[in-house]
Amino acid sequence: MSELTHFDREGNAIMVDVSEKPVTTRIAVATGKIYVCQEIFERIQRHEIAKGDVLGVARLAGIMATKRTSELIPLCHPLPLTKCEVNFELKEAESALYYIEATCLVKTDGKTGVEMEALTGVQIALLTIYDMCKAIDKSMLITDVHLVSKSGGKSGDFCWK
Repeated sequence: MSELTHFDREGNAIMVDVSEKPVTTRIAVATGKIYVCQEIFERIQRHEIAKGDVLGVARLAGIMATKRTSELIPLCHPLPLTKCEVNFELKEAESALYYIEATCLVKTDGKTGVEMEALTGVQIALLTIYDMCKAIDKSMLITDVHLVSKSGGKSGDFCWK
């Protein structure tokens, strides 16, 4: 288990000690999609969802989630975030498939990365879209949530290929 950083010698889960690591600027970007029916897609575009501004609320939910990641994922460190941005693109794919792509960028100056915060932010933003639109159609599909890139820290930069 020596290569697993979140376990001690006896196999117990631990929070990694980052006290000796240097403070560096850390940035992570995550993305994901939610497939929706044409009616939901068009009603979001026209701001006609009964619960309100779907993308505005989803943006706020994603931002709030990034700030609470350490409360949701047991071994994550609480981090002072210096920036969080959640954006959406409404896209129509082939075969009359409609989806919304969410992207979450998170930044901090700290001793550990913000990958989990970016992933949490994008996932909660997508779940919020689902919640606000489920009265119209429950067959939405959340998919392709993944880390796009990260920079800073000991492990170096990462970019999804």
